[in-house]
Amino acid sequence: MIKGHCLCQGIQYEYHGEINEVAICHCYQCKQAQGTPFVTNAPVSTTAFQIVQGQALLKSYFASPNKRRVFCSQCGSTLFSQRMDHPETIRLRLGTITEGHIPAPQYQIYCDSRSAWFVLDEQTPCYPANKP
Repeated sequence: MIKGHCLCQGIQYEYHGEINEVAICHCYQCKQAQGTPFVTNAPVSTTAFQIVQGQALLKSYFASPNKRRVFCSQCGSTLFSQRMDHPETIRLRLGTITEGHIPAPQYQIYCDSRSAWFVLDEQTPCYPANKP
């Protein structure tokens, strides 16, 4: 089982499954939303994901019409994003995980937008936009 929470611990979650896919995203929206040169996330099933505390603290922001970014209204921690045309999946922000196994990233996306001053493992596949 995977467990995690936001910075203030007001929102806590559990994922009753394994993380099998890890991506590094360099798109401008992820960088701006996180305040970092990239974000590391994993697609997980909404049927196995559960907010166990702090449901009322969840807020959503639509930076683009089809994708919501979900965060804590109290501390601002981004927890996941979700495309509205794929409601069965969320992209969990791995920096919020406090318990459970996280595999190494398998690929990077939106590499055309990556920050030139930050170098990642060059052996990890890097796609210019989204993974085909």
